[in-house]
Amino acid sequence: MHLRLCLECGHVGCCDDSPNKHATKHYHATSHPVIRSFEPGERWRYCYPDDLFVE
Repeated sequence: MHLRLCLECGHVGCCDDSPNKHATKHYHATSHPVIRSFEPGERWRYCYPDDLFVE
């Protein structure tokens, strides 16, 4: 399981490879559009509305 950080409010949720997909559920509940990896050494960001990864 990998963690994702919401860049709008700081919510930390698990990735879509986990059973509960908390990061994506948070996006659907709040419409906060951008997350980033909360894993050491990973610097990417992801925008849900644009379905786009950014490094």
